Amino acid sequence: MVIGHECAGIIKEVCSEVKTLVPGDHVALEPAISCWRCDPCKEGQYNLCPEMKFFATPPVHGSLTNQVVHPAYLYFNLPDNISLEEGAMCEPLSVGVHACRCANVGPETNILVLGAGPIWLVTLLVARAFGAPRIVTVDVDDYHLSLTKKLGADDIVKVSTNIQDVATNIENI
Repeated sequence: MVIGHECAGIIKEVCSEVKTLVPGDHVALEPAISCWRCDPCKEGQYNLCPEMKFFATPPVHGSLTNQVVHPAYLYFNLPDNISLEEGAMCEPLSVGVHACRCANVGPETNILVLGAGPIWLVTLLVARAFGAPRIVTVDVDDYHLSLTKKLGADDIVKVSTNIQDVATNIENI
C-alpha cells in the first residue's frame, strides 16, 4: 500500500480530451474522487460521498510515488511563486479554512483543540489569520505541543490519556 494524500507535482502527460492542463504545468491535487450522483455530492458536499475513493485509503494507493493518474478536474494549477512543497499543503490548508469557516472563527472566538496533529497545526495558523484571540492546544505529546507553541498557540496543556486528567487540566485554563 502506497501512503500519502497531500500532493503536488508536474504534469507529464495528458489525454487529448483534456484542455485545461499541459505537460509541464505545476499542480496541486484534490485527493478524493467522488461519484457526483449521490445527495451529498449534488448538494456540494462531495467530501461526504459514500462512494468516495481517496488517495491512501484502501483499496486506493496513495500519492507518495513518482507518478499518479487522476481525473483532470481534480488538478489545480499552481502560480509560479508557489513551490511544489507549498502546493502539497493546499489540501490540509483547505481543511483548516473549512473548519474555521464552519466554526465562525473570528476576533471573538477563543479556540481549544484536543490533539496537535498535522491538520491542527495548519488549522491553528488559519484560526490565527481569522483573528482568534486565544488558542489553546491540549495533547499528550511534548513534541507536538512544542510545535503548536512555535506556530502561535497561546497556551499548551500536556495531559495523560486519562479522560478525567484532560477535563481537570482544561478546567484550570
